[in-house]
Amino acid sequence: MPVEALRTPDERFSLLPAFPYRPHYVDDLPGYETLRMAYVDEGDSTTEVFLCLHGEPAWSYLYRKMIPVFTGAGHRVVAPDLFGFGRSDKPVHDSVYTFDFHRNSLIRLIEHLDLTNITLVCQDWGGILGLTMPMDMPDRFKRLLVMNTAIPIGEPLSDGFAKWKGFAARAPEIPISGMFASDALGAVNLMDALAYDAPFPDNSYKAGVRRFPQLVPVEAGMEGVDYGIRAREFWSNDWQGDSFMAIGMRDGVLGEEPMESLRGVIKNCPEPLKVHEAGHFVQEYGQQIAKAALKHFAISA
Repeated sequence: MPVEALRTPDERFSLLPAFPYRPHYVDDLPGYETLRMAYVDEGDSTTEVFLCLHGEPAWSYLYRKMIPVFTGAGHRVVAPDLFGFGRSDKPVHDSVYTFDFHRNSLIRLIEHLDLTNITLVCQDWGGILGLTMPMDMPDRFKRLLVMNTAIPIGEPLSDGFAKWKGFAARAPEIPISGMFASDALGAVNLMDALAYDAPFPDNSYKAGVRRFPQLVPVEAGMEGVDYGIRAREFWSNDWQGDSFMAIGMRDGVLGEEPMESLRGVIKNCPEPLKVHEAGHFVQEYGQQIAKAALKHFAISA
């Protein structure tokens, strides 16, 4: 059955001086044939793949400071926009947005592009979803770069998240660019603010923005809890790859305490890079993180 969706007009993305990357599109992912997903695909397609997964309410633009570091070192970057965000189609009805809907769409994209030698780069929902995928396709994943996220298993994450979830449920409209500007202080300029607002011409495009905070599996029985339990088992016992963690220390939602808890779950995860000026959207300080991760992984070109 076709999914009713909106498509942001291309002209909304015409002024992106900090993001010169040509979008790629796929509209035939199995199970998603009526929807178009957008993604960035840059760099050498024959080498390491950095799969950069954004969270709420961002899009691949959030990785604009990390992409050139990875490609400049000779690697490939694939950065999709989740359905409901960025240049991807935006289902209109809140009920479409489920944990399985988004997780499976990312798995189908990985299969469609036949990605291997993947370094998973994730934050926020990019981690909530992304950290549940390697357990079901372990041969495709090689490394992990994880930032300000969690693996929820039906338990509260933090007081900060509870407040954010409550605000998102009550607010008549969530101010997108304002969230980034207030979180990243001077790291977000006027053109960046326009870029973060670009995917959403009006509130009718924001079903995903409204729904995502309510979907985080923080209560027993919620969809995604079983994935989280399995994922924690995988990362604790079965993960054989290398890992690197960065923490935006000003984050009141998924900051140092939740991230240290997550570090205890990830096998052989070293001491994190603590970015003291960064908030939740730590990728706004991503150049230093990307360089430090490449040095740690010893795969710089």
